[in-house]
Amino acid sequence: MAQAKTLGALKATGYTPRSVKQELRDNLVQRLKNKQDVFPGIIGFDDTVLPDIQRAILSRHSVLLLGLRGQAKTRIARLLVNLLDEYVPVVAGSELNDDPLAPISRSSADLIAELGDETPIEWWHRDDRYVEKLATPDVSVADLIGDVDPIKAATLKLTYADERVIHYGLVPRAHRGIFVINELPDLQARIQVSLFNILQEGDIQIRGFKLRLPLDIQFLFTANPEDYTNRGSIITPLKDRIESQILTHYPKTVAIARQITAQEATLTEEQSSMVEVPELLNVMLEQLSFAARESEYIDEKSGVSARLSITALENLVSTAERRALINGDTDTFARITDFWGVVPAITGKVELVYEGEQEGAYGVAMKLLGKSIKTSFLQHFPDPSEVSADGRSQSDPYGVIRAYFSGGNIVELLTDGSNTDYKKALDDVAGLRKFVNSTIEDKLSEMETYLYMELVLQGLAEMEVLNKEALHNRLNFRDILADMFGTDDFS
Repeated sequence: MAQAKTLGALKATGYTPRSVKQELRDNLVQRLKNKQDVFPGIIGFDDTVLPDIQRAILSRHSVLLLGLRGQAKTRIARLLVNLLDEYVPVVAGSELNDDPLAPISRSSADLIAELGDETPIEWWHRDDRYVEKLATPDVSVADLIGDVDPIKAATLKLTYADERVIHYGLVPRAHRGIFVINELPDLQARIQVSLFNILQEGDIQIRGFKLRLPLDIQFLFTANPEDYTNRGSIITPLKDRIESQILTHYPKTVAIARQITAQEATLTEEQSSMVEVPELLNVMLEQLSFAARESEYIDEKSGVSARLSITALENLVSTAERRALINGDTDTFARITDFWGVVPAITGKVELVYEGEQEGAYGVAMKLLGKSIKTSFLQHFPDPSEVSADGRSQSDPYGVIRAYFSGGNIVELLTDGSNTDYKKALDDVAGLRKFVNSTIEDKLSEMETYLYMELVLQGLAEMEVLNKEALHNRLNFRDILADMFGTDDFS
């Protein structure tokens, strides 16, 4: 549509007003017919959440997205603007973004009555038609709905009986747009009551005015399940007025979680060119989040955000990058030992239960890491508890490795060790390379071979076949029985 500059020119184009919900519905219908991606960048919800949202839009419903933290609720809300028309006409200078053919404010109605077809028209971009408010206990009715403005009354020399003294809140100013309230349960109950009229009757009440503004708004609310928080709850009459309540969820599989992490992690070009993250470590990193959501030390009702994996990947790459810079290596690959640099990305993103508090955030993070290592180890190598523990037995695939450590040998992996030092430490373990090459069926690159060699040592330590001692800047692997025979303490 040509962008008319006056009301008369707009009428000549054949423009007819549409409600924002009808606008969203019409544009969604067109996208679905054209097989277009409606919510680009949202992964893992194709068969669950997104169809529910599309049905809600087709039904012209207000929506409540209910789910734990880090489940893309706000991201989905912000993508709704893509279903709006790129531009819509408004009366120039209108405080409430009035439609030129259906004004609701007195100022716009008076302007049109005065100027007629010469009323100036502006065009409103869809990005500006989105209003988002984070609910906090200090939000007031005046913030959301509006109140009388004494300064405006004095400036315009108006009495408080004149509706022009009203200062409109965020909700009226979102007229003809999308209004999102995040963390709805944090809004005090008496403030939630102020939303009743706009959701049911489509208008608002301000102070003692008989004013009825037929606002046109697409509402979307987000919340954690109200039973999961002590901060507040959504009052029942308000929930009753929100037509569609949609449950979000965490990624169902590691593969889906990996796609999300790869999409959201922010890495520099220098990091991407210097550090290679092997497939094995990408999987292990996602297993950290899955292990955290199942951990008895972490409050499952609080949830474990997808941001854990995202920041963990960033930290993993940065750990490897720092190590390479220190050692003068021009390139490197991430190792399992680099996961110790991931711990800060875990400790701040989990809410511990009592048992977890006793372990401490660092202790819980190390347990999660150990569980991820153990899971990956058992996915690729036989369970050492199910084979002979006799290092000389041909039936034990770990026999040569056990014998190496039984002979008093110690493997030291420096957390900041160079590529050369890392490879030499693993190559010194008798039978380790041969075991990896004979067990892993796929052809391995040199990098992958060393990574799997480390996984064997890490996994045997988690299975209590070897003793792993985490010191200040290194890991020592030695025979599990060494302490029983008075072996010196390495420090």
